[in-house]
Amino acid sequence: MATKNAIHPHFNLPATTDKNQLPIKILAYQDFKTAKNPHNKTSNKATKLAETLSSMLQLHIETQIQKSVNRPKLKALNIEEKHNHPAMSPKEDISQKWREIQGSRDWDDFLDPLHPWLRREIIKYGEFAQATYDALDFDSFSEYCGSCMYNRHKLFDKLGLGKSGFNVTRYIYAMSHIDLPQWLEKSRFVDTWSKDSNWMGFVAISDDQESQRIGRRDVVVAWRGTVAPSEWYDNMQQKLEPIGQGQAKVEHGFLSIYTSKCDKTRYNKDSASEQVMKEVKRLVNFYQERSEQVSLTITGHSLGGALGLLNAYEAAKNFTGLSISVMSFASPRVGNIAFRDELYQMGVKTLRVTMKQDIVPKMPGIVLNESLQRFDDITGTLDWVYTHVGVELKLDVRSSPYLKKGLNLVGFHMLETYLHLVDGFHGTGSDFRVNSKRDLALVNKDCDMLVDELRIPPNWYQLANKGLVRNHHGRWVKPTRDPEDVPSPSVESSQNSALEVQESYGLGSLFGF
Repeated sequence: MATKNAIHPHFNLPATTDKNQLPIKILAYQDFKTAKNPHNKTSNKATKLAETLSSMLQLHIETQIQKSVNRPKLKALNIEEKHNHPAMSPKEDISQKWREIQGSRDWDDFLDPLHPWLRREIIKYGEFAQATYDALDFDSFSEYCGSCMYNRHKLFDKLGLGKSGFNVTRYIYAMSHIDLPQWLEKSRFVDTWSKDSNWMGFVAISDDQESQRIGRRDVVVAWRGTVAPSEWYDNMQQKLEPIGQGQAKVEHGFLSIYTSKCDKTRYNKDSASEQVMKEVKRLVNFYQERSEQVSLTITGHSLGGALGLLNAYEAAKNFTGLSISVMSFASPRVGNIAFRDELYQMGVKTLRVTMKQDIVPKMPGIVLNESLQRFDDITGTLDWVYTHVGVELKLDVRSSPYLKKGLNLVGFHMLETYLHLVDGFHGTGSDFRVNSKRDLALVNKDCDMLVDELRIPPNWYQLANKGLVRNHHGRWVKPTRDPEDVPSPSVESSQNSALEVQESYGLGSLFGF
């Protein structure tokens, strides 16, 4: 577990419960009005366009003033009883329905009401994305800041995911050639593990037992999110870059993180794109050659969701006929209409989990977005307009009796808040599920969202004594990492090479190393 500050490092907006206090930049959007000039004659279509643009500029941030949905009282929910039950739903055999759960029919009849099998799978992939936060060394006083605290063989066991049925096969590292605000976690020290790169996620594969349960061999890519201040998204409004051979364009900052590399670096001689695609290709080929059904599921939160879409686009270009699904949380828009359409044409299925109160999924393109498509007969297709991809599962903070009602932009964006709401969501207009299984305390890992009656302290997730230990002299010191947990590109490269040799000669299990 990483040392954390009171403000979570991947979202540095201050929390507030003052219903009258809103960020200045957001108010600027709310106060904007389209001026009417009686001397200018405009067509009905133009007037309609102007009025709609004005309407789209009204950014609705949920506050205490809003009408709240019915919330059952905490006493009626028997909190103590929850403490005496497992924090995980039983695993069901979904092998006969796996294609529908992965979106083959765009989750028709699976979202509202939310099918319990799909709910569990969404949470499973969300926990993989959460692992990329929980295992990251955020401590700027550590020479390993920005790396994973554990080697890939220990990762899931250390994070309580040892029974997930998946094994991590490769870590992903990323850098960027352009100056992006606060995305890179850096150590305060000169002598560090890497001055250019950060650990950005992992590739994993389902084991035999899990593969039998879910009906196929599932390759998973989990991408880490990062800092998401308003300034980050302000810098994205008009910076779309071409991707592929057609008209598709994507946000240049996302693309830079995904594709940047440098021969002088230790961890990004290959880009994040090259690292992940090499590993996915290896795993897909290995199991397809053994006549197994294989799928690729990509997950990520915030920036991780954006990188996940780029990953899915590239994978679809390289693997014809492979089942590719993206399950993202709080993801911003990534590209233009052509980018979205290409993903659809290649068969990529995307389930976007969003929250009504979270501002990040509204960006970039808070004004100029897919809503403008209704005016194609006036403007033509606009290749510079940001557009969301896929099917949306929209959650609402107010549905949970366990969450505070005040404005909390940090808490609204946290992945643990999302997973709590998914666990309790049954359907539109339905009460929060009283038999939800996930541990409520997880919500307050890095924020202050739970009602005080639960007596869960905010921001509780950190190393004991913030990572300090007593040495044999009784002095408090920062311990050295176990050698096996020190990031080493040479060790990871040799392990992957050994795996490739093992596979080429048919030497048994994929997990022998």
